[in-house]
This record gives sequence, C-alpha cells and structure tokens, in this order.
Amino acid sequence: MNTQTYRQQYRQQFVGPRYSGRAHLGFVLVFSLGGIALCLWQLDAVRPLEWLTVPAAFVYANLAEYLGHRFVMHRLVPGLGLIYKRHAGQHHVFFTRDHMALDDWRDAKAVLFPPILMVFFFGVFATPVALLLGVLFSANIAWLFVATGLGYYLNYELLHLAYHLPEDSRWLRLPFLARLRRLHHVHHDTSLMASRNFNITYPIGDWLFRTRASG
Repeated sequence: MNTQTYRQQYRQQFVGPRYSGRAHLGFVLVFSLGGIALCLWQLDAVRPLEWLTVPAAFVYANLAEYLGHRFVMHRLVPGLGLIYKRHAGQHHVFFTRDHMALDDWRDAKAVLFPPILMVFFFGVFATPVALLLGVLFSANIAWLFVATGLGYYLNYELLHLAYHLPEDSRWLRLPFLARLRRLHHVHHDTSLMASRNFNITYPIGDWLFRTRASG
C-alpha cells in the first residue's frame, strides 16, 4: 500500500469530521502551560539547591522519551499494544522518509499525542517520581519536577510537529530545528526506525546508548 492510499484510509477511519488540528495543538498548549503555571504557583521560597531539579528533570525526561520510544513504541509490550500500534503501525506508515510532511492541519492527528498517551507517560514516568520526591525531599522539588516534565512534553510536541511541516514552512529556517529534523527523518527510514534515533527532541539518549545515526 502506498503512502497516499494509507493516508486516505487513516483519515476516513481515525479523523472524525469535527477534528481540528489547531484545536488539538491548542489543547496541548493549554494543558502544558496551565500545568506549568499551577506548579510554579505552588513554589515557596525555593532554595538554590532545589533549582537543580530542573536540569536533572530535563535529563530524566529525555531518557524517559528515549526508553518509551525505543521499548514501548517500537516493541510489542503486553498490555501496551495500543501505543505500539498507533506509533509503529500508524504514524510510521502515515509518515515515511520520502513523505514526511502534513498535507493539512487535520493530519496533526497522526502526530500529536492523544490523551491516552499523555496519561500513560505522565502516569508511568512523572507522577510516581514526583510523589517520591515530595516525600523524600521537599514539595518544591516535586513541583519543579512536574513543571519541567510539562515543559519538556510541550517542547516534544512542538518539535515533533515541526519535523512534519511542509518544506516551505518558515519555521524550518531555524538552524537547530533543521538539524534535529534531519535526525528524525532518518528514524522514519523503515530499515532504521526500530534501531536508530529514538530521541524526538535532543539526542542525549541516542548518544548515551549509541543509537544515533546522522543519515
């Protein structure tokens, strides 16, 4: 089945008549920025050492992104088959290395996280750690951890969406974005998608685990 045929079938089956890609992105922005604002509102006299939570949480989020992508989205894990199906079975068929761009905003449905995946990643990688940090250290550290996680999630969604914009998009003029986009395009090569470039954002995990390929 060629890419355009699959895209037509995907749209008919999974993209409802009321779906709006712009509204989906708007929900991501409100969810993330609203959550960050709530977390920052809870902070109280943050000590200097507590601010180290931000870079530590950033690295943790990068590794969670890497591990979740490599071992859940590209491996059929019992109980998590829906995530594997949506990513490897749909996203990687909708977008191939030779057909990476959205045709229109409704195709954002094949890029942005649905609510169920947001619940999964925050439930597995963020909530338990935040609760533990609050018990072991301080409430400030827990809130900073969650705020950084939400910021990282927003960063992930915006970058991933940018990678699938048409070639003439003005956003692709940003030098750092073009470089990261090339790495993601390599990942969409069917012969490499299960073994290379699992970081959607910054290739820290790929560098650490030696799975980075420049293409």
